[in-house]
Amino acid sequence: MTRDPFEWIGDRAAARLRAGLVRELRPRPADADVLDLASNDYLGLAHHPEVTRAAADAALRWGAGSTGSRLVTGTTELHTELEAELAAFCGFEAALVFATGYAANLAAVTALTAAGTLIVSDAGNHASLIDGCRLSRAETTVVPHRDPEAVAKELGAHDGPALVVTDSVFSVDGDCAPLARLAAVCREPGAALLVDDAHGLGVLGEGGRGSADAAGLAGARGLVCTVTLSKSLGSQGGAVLGPAPVIEHLVNSARTFIFDTGLAPAVVGGALASLRLLRREPDRAASAREAAHRLHWGLTDAGLDAVAPDACVLSVRAPGPEAAVHWAAECRAAGVAVGCFRPPSVPDGISRLRLSARADLTDEQIAEALETIVRTAPRS
Repeated sequence: MTRDPFEWIGDRAAARLRAGLVRELRPRPADADVLDLASNDYLGLAHHPEVTRAAADAALRWGAGSTGSRLVTGTTELHTELEAELAAFCGFEAALVFATGYAANLAAVTALTAAGTLIVSDAGNHASLIDGCRLSRAETTVVPHRDPEAVAKELGAHDGPALVVTDSVFSVDGDCAPLARLAAVCREPGAALLVDDAHGLGVLGEGGRGSADAAGLAGARGLVCTVTLSKSLGSQGGAVLGPAPVIEHLVNSARTFIFDTGLAPAVVGGALASLRLLRREPDRAASAREAAHRLHWGLTDAGLDAVAPDACVLSVRAPGPEAAVHWAAECRAAGVAVGCFRPPSVPDGISRLRLSARADLTDEQIAEALETIVRTAPRS
């Protein structure tokens, strides 16, 4: 009998089961009757009637798909409108839209480095940045979380081009990178700074203009930001923001741009409508942050180990992976959807519930969420 070439997969599955790390897909209905603290819909725009109508109108006008890569047939007038308005809103010279935020990060890291480049990457960075570092031809050094002095040390020991890579708001605990200090560290040796602002756009900065705006760095020389359209803007896709020459370089060299199908018109139309709505209603950003702080206060007052949020992400630590899974399931059964982060998704190995605050949470919903999470918490 010939050997099954996929036999090793069963061994891996058994190891995951023993470690309590099995993941499952849970399809949700369109009208799920749960309080959502698990998604990244920070501004509550994914179901906003203006946004969904704009998405539907774009599909009716431009078609269900973009029909090709951006350089062939996949760029519509909507794409260029979104890029221009997104760049202007965030304070950058130009922008380039990608099919996903993951693709935007892969593009930025790989296209802005080469053999001889040093990448200095924060230990808490998102998987897309980590994969970009792995795919690049550059030497990569991982430094301790939120440690500008460690970054300065690595840059000082390197003679050549360098790129410092960091999340703005880290997706596990919701803490912010010290962007102003990192920019200062990069300035003297002439290193570039790449900031993944997936969880900052729409939440931080004046009226939600993002982490670079909040740090007084928007449009700064040597700074490139990536953003997602799937969180605060309630749509899908990603973008790279930066100087016009950088964006032109990405158009000509970023493989996830050149060889990927363009973002579908419907999601472009939805993201554009969300961006325009945010410009018109800038208080949504502050409302989302306030909801996050109220959740944190309630959890810590009840004695739970919750990390203070710098934006809209906050985490509550669990005794272990199985306890975290059971806790999240108990919350869902009680009508509150929460995220569950376990190894290897968490770099420190500590399992957590991950909560996402939203601008449209009511007082009653915050109280319901707190009562459910506290009541179902694992008992030590």
